Amino acid sequence: MAQFVVVPQWQGSSAPRAMLLADGASAIAGDLPRARTQVLDVPLEAGDALDSGVQRLSSLQRVRDVLIDSLHETLQRHPEDHAVVIGGDSGISPAVLSALAVDPDDTALLWCSAQPGLCSPTTSVSGAFTDMAVRAMLADEKMPLAATPGIAPEKVILVGARSAENDDAQLRERMTSVGVDQLADPASLAQAVARTGATRVFVHIDVDVLDPSSLSGVFTPAPFGASPSELATALRTVREHTSLAGACLAGFAPASPLDAVNDLGSILRLIGALA
Repeated sequence: MAQFVVVPQWQGSSAPRAMLLADGASAIAGDLPRARTQVLDVPLEAGDALDSGVQRLSSLQRVRDVLIDSLHETLQRHPEDHAVVIGGDSGISPAVLSALAVDPDDTALLWCSAQPGLCSPTTSVSGAFTDMAVRAMLADEKMPLAATPGIAPEKVILVGARSAENDDAQLRERMTSVGVDQLADPASLAQAVARTGATRVFVHIDVDVLDPSSLSGVFTPAPFGASPSELATALRTVREHTSLAGACLAGFAPASPLDAVNDLGSILRLIGALA
């Protein structure tokens, strides 16, 4: 059974209307089981970069600390359950991975997003932490907000990545890539996880992995994305063969309450595959 933690963090995004991410998190929270859902407070202020190259780092640090403490408490109360964390922006995932304290030798990362998130503070044009999130989940102590322990690049599977800002090609070559077209085979993700040798998997979904025809509430829609049904089926197949260490879903930014209602069917299908 899943325990849900909703984190309406927006400070990791570079979008001009980034606070729409908080609206998206709230819309999703309204459809989650109340008895198993906790909504965290996120600072209203943007925060300072602290000379790090990461925009709004001071606020991101505060959210990270609160999120890790909350997950520790939740999983101590419900040790038989797993956590599904709802953003907000994708920068929440490194904190979730740290809170879970996974075995890095036995855990794979499924990163389902149009953006591979492999920038560093020196290569990112925007300075947004979402552009660096996967890099922060690796064993790289130089990265701000890095997950501890980190996951080796060889155990990272990029799903549906089709756009990038100053991508690190050498680092990406050490990872597995699963294209949108491969999701037509429901076993594709499970096979990719099996090839890493891991018996547990951490799943991150940024909703920009989906095709814009199935979801409008994203800042930068990327054409030729996944369908909610194919991705959900592939994730369920993964779970038939591999234990779920935890999961995140992020990036939902509906422009209006009506847009949120129209998009929630696709989002809840993915959450159902994780829960």
